[in-house]
Amino acid sequence: MSAALRMSVPMEVGICCADLDALLAFYTEVVGLTLVNRVSVPADKARATGLTPHGYDVARLQTSYGERIKLLQPARAPEPAVRGAAILDRQGSAYLTFIVRDLAGTVERLRARGVVFDSEPAPMEVRPGTWLAFFRDPEGNVLELVEYDDPAAYRPDLAVRAE
Repeated sequence: MSAALRMSVPMEVGICCADLDALLAFYTEVVGLTLVNRVSVPADKARATGLTPHGYDVARLQTSYGERIKLLQPARAPEPAVRGAAILDRQGSAYLTFIVRDLAGTVERLRARGVVFDSEPAPMEVRPGTWLAFFRDPEGNVLELVEYDDPAAYRPDLAVRAE
């Protein structure tokens, strides 16, 4: 039996936002993602897809590894997200994970750009060989940074790319 879902490119994640310009600046200037493109989708197309009865603007960003994040701002302001005190207090999507090299250096560079970490200490070892740090974007979306002492043990299906 063949798989129902056959990916042709790396996964993309969409984030509904209230202020596209602010999030775009954060993800490009602070986090370091690359803007791929920015487009507007008219109301008739947005309605047909089921995304919103109104139009929306979308900015596509790309990581250095090829994954993409789509920031989507509907023409009518979205309802604010209901967030719990802890990351896992609410059902549904909880956070985006970026697996990085040199987590300590990444944390240091982000702190220098004004990022405040939820995790203390950041980074912290949560199990042998697995280090992480959590922080939030300007709209409260949670981002996780992870470094594995042995990435091949975590993802033996992937050949680790050299920079």
